[in-house]
Amino acid sequence: MIIKVLDKYITDMDEVIGLGFCVSQEHAKYMASFFNNNNIPSIYLTAESDDETRNEAKRRLVRGDYRFIFVVDLYNEGVDIPEVNTILFLRPTESLTIFLQQLGRGLRLFEGKDCLTVLDFIGQANRKYSFEEKFEALLSNTSKGVQKEIKEDFISLPKGCFIQLEKKAKEYILMNIRQSLSTQTGLISRILTFEEDTNKALTLFNFVEHYHIDLKSIYARNNFSRLCVIAGVREDFSSECEEAITKGMLRLSSIDSRRWISFLLNILPKIDEISTDNLNSFEIKLLTMFHYTFWQKPIKNSGFNSVIESIRMIKKNETLFTEILELLKIRFNSIDLVDEQIDLGFECPLDLYCNYSRDQILSAFDYYTDERMPAMREGVLYLKDMNIDILFVTLNKAEKDYSPTTMYNDYSISEYLFHWQSQSTTSETSPTGQRYINHKKLASKVLLFVRESRNDRIGSITLAKPYTYLGLAEYVSHKGSRPMSIIWRLKKPIPAKYLKKTNKLIVG
Repeated sequence: MIIKVLDKYITDMDEVIGLGFCVSQEHAKYMASFFNNNNIPSIYLTAESDDETRNEAKRRLVRGDYRFIFVVDLYNEGVDIPEVNTILFLRPTESLTIFLQQLGRGLRLFEGKDCLTVLDFIGQANRKYSFEEKFEALLSNTSKGVQKEIKEDFISLPKGCFIQLEKKAKEYILMNIRQSLSTQTGLISRILTFEEDTNKALTLFNFVEHYHIDLKSIYARNNFSRLCVIAGVREDFSSECEEAITKGMLRLSSIDSRRWISFLLNILPKIDEISTDNLNSFEIKLLTMFHYTFWQKPIKNSGFNSVIESIRMIKKNETLFTEILELLKIRFNSIDLVDEQIDLGFECPLDLYCNYSRDQILSAFDYYTDERMPAMREGVLYLKDMNIDILFVTLNKAEKDYSPTTMYNDYSISEYLFHWQSQSTTSETSPTGQRYINHKKLASKVLLFVRESRNDRIGSITLAKPYTYLGLAEYVSHKGSRPMSIIWRLKKPIPAKYLKKTNKLIVG
């Protein structure tokens, strides 16, 4: 069967320089023998093969004496054969790192190599194989979702790059994604057999770690405890406000502030034992941010007399409350940024480089009260009492979501400089324009919050993307009026992981 597939996709076997990734020494030995018997010169290597044997095999592959090297636990990394133009996946792997390393063996540029042919013989053999997971690893800069990228032939790839799927492969992969972890049915089927498949206890942490699944992919469908009940592996439970709490858990899946999460993990289990009298104003702010994450309405309008009462309502749902604590621990352990506190002249609960929703940001600055959520103009907010301008920047603006007067041209120039356009009505001589220009003289502060796009599409759920806190900015220069095009200098550099998203060359 493999030879037939090769004949179908490779027009000239004499031009093939290929690697095949196998599951065992016996497997690799068999594959090499099978190919040799079918007049395709091949050899196999394992981790035990000595350096001389490996180097000689590499030279003979490049020279054309061999067409394939079949390997076991080898060539995942640390080898450079840019001539390789064909990859055969012949072994399953749950590790995205190993998958990308193996694929990367064939993605090196080489003169005369137009493309890499990848033949995957594992996907259809394993009903639980996740194509979505593999493509997500290749499409880290898209906000469209894997299914849409596949349907549109990967239009978000960088210039000069392309992925081409044959018609039947595309249909099969789309079907696989619909039936996999991206659907409630797929999640339930994995939960049902999880302990049997993995020999691990069925916990949210173990499930997420084993399948490398984003928490949002779970909570866009349901809470984990309810999915376990539907799968028949846990007892049913009753829960007041379960739908609202589940949506709050979805929003909670984005938080990444060590300080905030540590505070929540410490105080939430003790919430029945404390009152607002036991808390300082800073701690109340942190709890209020948590309240808005779940209820998205002022405390009084949500039917509570205090933020403590709001959280006690969540704790009444014991099963979900326990799950929330586990979710927070997972989020804490997955943080991969170095955050820090910014001195604004008062204690602020927001930390540099962390991600926050608009509600969390505004409640942190006391813009929201127990009874009101005042409206604000799109993208800007001046807090007069604090003498602070907050700039909310969305880089990629879909025309359907914004009017022509709010399609601002915002992007980073370098790790410290950021180009920002004011609202279309702001002139350089207006009080607002003068405040931007002279903010240092006026002792006012400018804070920058940036997100890549307005919404994140997860299955059938559209979730507002959080903003990344880039900290304090200082005026450098400006051009024009109505709108003003201002260049800000950030006090702290934009991290490399965010810079590629905020740079104009990327966002266009």
